[in-house]
Amino acid sequence: MADSKSKKSKFEKAPIIEPGHTYGSITDKISSIVLTKKIRKSWLIGFSFSFMLLMVFLGSTGYLLMKGTGIWGLNVPVSWGFAIINFVWWIGIGHAGTLISAILLLLRQDWRTSINRFAEAMTLFAVAAAGMFPLLHMGRPWLFYWLMPYPNTMALWPQFRSPLVWDVFAVSTYALVSLLFWYVGLVPDFATLRDRAKNRTAQIIYGTLAMGWRGSAVHWHRYETAYLLLAGLATPLVISVHTVVSFDFAMGITPGWHATIFPPYFVAGAVYAGFAMVLTLSIPLRKVYGLEDFITMRHLKNMAKVMLATGLIVAYGYMIEAFTAWYSGAEYEEYMILNRMTGPYKHLYWALILCNVIAPQFIWISKVQNSVIGLFIVAMFVNVGMWLERFVIVVTSLHRDFLPSSWDMYSGTIWDWATYIGTMGLFLTLLFVFIRLVPAISIFEMRTLVTDSEKES
Repeated sequence: MADSKSKKSKFEKAPIIEPGHTYGSITDKISSIVLTKKIRKSWLIGFSFSFMLLMVFLGSTGYLLMKGTGIWGLNVPVSWGFAIINFVWWIGIGHAGTLISAILLLLRQDWRTSINRFAEAMTLFAVAAAGMFPLLHMGRPWLFYWLMPYPNTMALWPQFRSPLVWDVFAVSTYALVSLLFWYVGLVPDFATLRDRAKNRTAQIIYGTLAMGWRGSAVHWHRYETAYLLLAGLATPLVISVHTVVSFDFAMGITPGWHATIFPPYFVAGAVYAGFAMVLTLSIPLRKVYGLEDFITMRHLKNMAKVMLATGLIVAYGYMIEAFTAWYSGAEYEEYMILNRMTGPYKHLYWALILCNVIAPQFIWISKVQNSVIGLFIVAMFVNVGMWLERFVIVVTSLHRDFLPSSWDMYSGTIWDWATYIGTMGLFLTLLFVFIRLVPAISIFEMRTLVTDSEKES
């Protein structure tokens, strides 16, 4: 009993950072990724591939602006297609960064320090990719400012009772607060890069971004105050943004959309997808740059546990959705859920059940939870499953509406897929540039862990 108790306490106090590190070694290892002149071959290959996909996005967008949204696979019943599917998918991915940074900061969870900077950047780039789709879906994206409440001679004002207008304000606010939160956290590290850079141009750029930071007591006091205030602002945004996105569907009377379960169901799904993407990207990052002593198995296991918990909430949402359709006695709701399970898109529905409900249950197995490859495979299943979920929600609720004569099938054209894959290129290109120019792990927060570990020892 005593041995098992000591082992348990030892596991609970597993180090967040591998022992043996000092202030200098942490600063050297993280800053060398940015300040080195030598470009890694792996980074160059990844950036080239991502930039190629970005060119695909620019090409497909240019053709879309020339020809119009008719090049997409939209039809009369399915007027929302890949654009809305991918918008919701990307917004969901962007939730993990703010959750890791803001909520875990307020809860004083120290294990966030190794992954928060990377996750925050992922949030910004995912929101940038998501923002492309509503603009392109408008058909005339150059008129996007009509959604803004500005004085105009045409007396054209936004319809504030429309959740689509709520989206504009929610997503733009979320992006602005996330950007400020990310930048404020970077200021001390920019000062470190300014002091260590040997290139005069780099010194000027990082010095400008550091805004005169000298590490004085006054600077640290103002920094901590601003950082906590932004964390407090960002925390309700994590919940509110995807809640508003769910209102795009829940406020409609379409069977399959008009459900009160959607707000919590969408928020849990967003955190679920976000943590899956953080796992997907952090595992190769730690391997390529040798950051296993900073992003340890404890971080990967904690992220996997959060992913498992939110995955169970998502599974509960699936069950409640089916139960409500049956219990309501509404024939249209009953037909909608039966159509999902047995209709022409049944393969996609059962594939998402496999990816989102069954695959994450392997995390309960100790061997999978302690395996980097195992966690990576589960995270990839969740990434695919969450995209399939958005496809099923949008398409299966629309393709067979109240009028059987208008029923039709929907599948994306080559231009739908090119735009979607192209936004992956936008996301990855920004991510590779970020890794090369900005510390992917917070230097000063990692150094505080050295002090804490010394106190504990």
